[in-house]
Amino acid sequence: MSEPNAYAAAGVDTEAGDLAVELMKKAVGATHNDLVVGGLGGFAGMMDVSFLKNYERPLLATSTDGVGTKVAIAQAIDKHDTIGQDLVGMVVDDIVVVGAKSLFMTDYIACGKVVPQRIADIVRGIAEACAEVGVALVGGETAEHPGLLGPDDYDVAGAATGVVEASKLLGAHKVKVGDVVIGMASSGLHSNGYSLVRKIIADSKLDYRETVLEFGQTRSLGEVLLEPTRLYTGVLNELLEGPLGGAVHSMSHITGGGIAANLARVLPVGVALEVDRTAWTPNDVFKVLAGWGGFSLESVEGTWNLGLGQALVVDAAHADAVAAAIGGFKLGVITDQPSNLDGWVQGAKGTDGGAVRLVGNFAS
Repeated sequence: MSEPNAYAAAGVDTEAGDLAVELMKKAVGATHNDLVVGGLGGFAGMMDVSFLKNYERPLLATSTDGVGTKVAIAQAIDKHDTIGQDLVGMVVDDIVVVGAKSLFMTDYIACGKVVPQRIADIVRGIAEACAEVGVALVGGETAEHPGLLGPDDYDVAGAATGVVEASKLLGAHKVKVGDVVIGMASSGLHSNGYSLVRKIIADSKLDYRETVLEFGQTRSLGEVLLEPTRLYTGVLNELLEGPLGGAVHSMSHITGGGIAANLARVLPVGVALEVDRTAWTPNDVFKVLAGWGGFSLESVEGTWNLGLGQALVVDAAHADAVAAAIGGFKLGVITDQPSNLDGWVQGAKGTDGGAVRLVGNFAS
């Protein structure tokens, strides 16, 4: 009779972890290109970056993020195949903001108990999103933390690395008065503001597993709220690498902090932007949630993206062409900063940037 596994007795199932790896292997392998060195299961993921010798001054860009409390909704309805796309979007769509192309990504999943199919669903979502935007998923870690997390609890995080030629670096230093700001629609809540979402649902005594009249009968409330983050990186890298790439001066990913704060971060001191709310219509999910919570849309534009997921500051002469290329819409024009900044947001997250405020009423 063999001795019991001491680690298993402590609540850690290494065999379940091995099975999870087997289940995710095909999806992860599909993200690998000729530059990836080694396969799944090594101590470190590796990529051949000899091509960087062709750059005059390559700058590496990196970003790390998680999905936040959106995972609580995935756990509530036992649906885990979309969270991975949220993770990828939160990371690589930050990297493209500086004009960089993401090369590779790694992920980390902490859980109370390894349920192989659940872990495989999460990682498959990560891998499929990586494949969609041409990013290699070169490694990851699944850590089982019994006693710290409940059996059905988990959290996910990821990090990616990209590269940009220094002369093509985007940012506030390229922005000038007269530039036009182009917005790109979001797919919904993306991965920000879910603590407020969950409070609204709890206060309204609604069940994530049931349908609600406002969203129809085809999907449960939880499925509606799990709508995955739109991936902007693919179309934006294509834009930057094409003939219109030089027209783009800076970009903003509308995430935590909302619309005005994220735009102010990518503008230089001394300029201003009035964002025209009539330029787009917020997704229904924002209107319904705000209504349930008793909020106006204007009062939550510092928490949710309200249908605006990414924004580009571009040269006015090419604004229409850029908007057409990315399916975007005009938000406003960069002007000189006014003397009175009451009601404006100026800079955010440690940056002393331009001034931004939203004006008008949202289109219905």
